Amino acid sequence: MFTRMLKLRLLNAVAPAYFFVATAVTFILHFCFFIPTIFSNPHASLSSSTALHTLVFLFLMFNALGNYIMTIKYPAESANETVVPVCSAHCSDKVDAHYLLNGRHFCKLCKKVILKRDHHCFFTGNCIGNKNMRYFIMFCIYTSCTCLYSLVLGVAFLTVEYSLSFENPLTFLTLLPLSTGYFFTGTISGLQLFLVLMLYVWLGIGLVCAGFCCQQVLLVARGRTWCQMQRGQLVDNRSPWRSNLKDVFGTRWILGLILPVQTAETGSEDPDAHKQD
Repeated sequence: MFTRMLKLRLLNAVAPAYFFVATAVTFILHFCFFIPTIFSNPHASLSSSTALHTLVFLFLMFNALGNYIMTIKYPAESANETVVPVCSAHCSDKVDAHYLLNGRHFCKLCKKVILKRDHHCFFTGNCIGNKNMRYFIMFCIYTSCTCLYSLVLGVAFLTVEYSLSFENPLTFLTLLPLSTGYFFTGTISGLQLFLVLMLYVWLGIGLVCAGFCCQQVLLVARGRTWCQMQRGQLVDNRSPWRSNLKDVFGTRWILGLILPVQTAETGSEDPDAHKQD
């Protein structure tokens, strides 16, 4: 158990660093390579296209980073429990968390009691629960959109800069192995190989975030959490799905779709947290 906890703590430190490095690389590629190359013609119509693509990318990135910060700013920890329980090294529950009943968990990574804990996110370095679920879902949505948008611009850059055609669907499937072989034979540069690798990184992160977001929205609509699913616990939630979504996204949910702002009350303890789930 000690070895596994050590691995989890290492992942908890490495994942946020990976996120910020990937974000910085995406920024550099967009403004130093993609935009200047794809829209190199100085005509007025193309200048407006450059501004449009720049604004779209900044909007997506602003919301992704903004909701990332809000997820950390509003942790799901219990403000009423200052003394956290000490979990035994031979705890029979999950390695990363201990179930405390009444809708509460003690996260061994956060060292805090979490209300309505869903899971521990290694990219944010904290637990996702009743107070920051809305920001986490929006973070997943905008991260997915940013990655897939970067993928489209990356393909356009390779088409313009290196005259690479993607008309054949098999081109993308064989792009990475062929590029790796060409790199070791000296046919292409390291930058070209790096761009190809980033295409697959953006595709993978975009699809994973999109799928994870759909799962979280479905759980929220049903009034359940991932921890409850893992324990195989059946929850008798008779609230309509609209009410469950409103509890997470708040009454100003439309504003929350376009801006990373607080749309639900997070200052008080969740009244449902002290009910037996």
